Amino acid sequence: MISQKILNWLNNKRKEHLLHIKFTKLNKINKWKFNKVEIFHSSNNFFKIVGIKVFSNFYKNNWDQPIILQNEVGILGIIKDIKKKKYLLQAKVEPGNINKLQLAPTVQATKSNYSSVHGGSKVSYIKHFLKFISIEKYRQSEQGFRYLNKFNNNILIKTKKNIKQEKDFFWFSKNEIKKLIYKKNIINMDTLSVFSSILKKNKKDKPFNNKTFFYNWLKTLDKKFYIKIKKVKLNTLKDWIVSSNKIVHKNKKHFSVIGINVETNKREVNSWSQPIIKGKNMAFAGFIQSNINDTDHYLCRYILKPGLKKSVIGCTINTSDISEYNKNNNTNNIDKKLYKDFFIHKKNMTNIIFDNILSDEGGRFYQCQVRCMISFVNFKKIKTIPNNYIWLSYNQIVEMIRDKRVDIESRLLFACNNIDQIQ
Repeated sequence: MISQKILNWLNNKRKEHLLHIKFTKLNKINKWKFNKVEIFHSSNNFFKIVGIKVFSNFYKNNWDQPIILQNEVGILGIIKDIKKKKYLLQAKVEPGNINKLQLAPTVQATKSNYSSVHGGSKVSYIKHFLKFISIEKYRQSEQGFRYLNKFNNNILIKTKKNIKQEKDFFWFSKNEIKKLIYKKNIINMDTLSVFSSILKKNKKDKPFNNKTFFYNWLKTLDKKFYIKIKKVKLNTLKDWIVSSNKIVHKNKKHFSVIGINVETNKREVNSWSQPIIKGKNMAFAGFIQSNINDTDHYLCRYILKPGLKKSVIGCTINTSDISEYNKNNNTNNIDKKLYKDFFIHKKNMTNIIFDNILSDEGGRFYQCQVRCMISFVNFKKIKTIPNNYIWLSYNQIVEMIRDKRVDIESRLLFACNNIDQIQ
């Protein structure tokens, strides 16, 4: 059970924070320019919405799409009090949050935010993290189908100093965080992203596939498959309707781009306008987990994404619209069978060890939710595995996260299942 103190604090913060969203046309977004070529802020900071053509032999078809271009490397940072063994998180309101308020890292800010391009107030606790912003090892990728080469610094600062707790912030123990992870849309994705980056390795780990086999597998697939993109004007995107109102897929597939006006009372600025990505339906991320050689293993897959320069390791099943999964032409029959047999089949529902709905980051994505599941099964039951799938041990995945080769959806789900292992 979550303590009454935390529940009261969350309830009070929900009451204190105001949030009003009003939809607007893309060509009417205040301080943003929409010239049918791209959507950009008048300051030339923050982010852009641009168009891309995607060419790949990994998927059955090439395609066009809009995508977020944000060259800035943001900061996702958490402060840990090593005396109290607690983590400082904030109650943060984002325009795209389905429940208005979620628990974010101590600092969750783009460079434009912490540089006060918007003319707003200073970002709390930012001084603790600025010295780390140029260190490459902290950088992790964002959503590869919605961002173009976007990275954020994921940083944990451990301190013995007494850090003053500001309003809207709270110190959480690891056990409290673990309980909150099982609550719908409470821990935001940026907090989980930081946690995924600070997982400790196990002392004992016996991988089913050794390091040589794994890297040869990865190298072979990298030689076989490619993905390339070309930036194009928004109004030339094939199969997309680009209007002054919004950008939508002609068959109502995939996400759309809409405009919103925001009013709130607890942000660096209290009102602004912006474009935002709106998801179509519930997304899904699922891992099949098994015990092999007395070691936790996860069934992972090789995948290429248009917004990432390198291939990445993904979870067993990942789709932006689970309702259309069985109709997706890029999904083969084995993928569909894994989903059907181990995630939704009534006989196997007792195998589900994690099942919750979490949200995509509400600053760029409007009420986008992901159903996250982990199914624990005997690996011998999975008789056929496609060539782009592989069993990886817990330590191997931790190592790949450190090498920045695990996509964000998989990192978040992996962190949910292994929160006991955070530093």
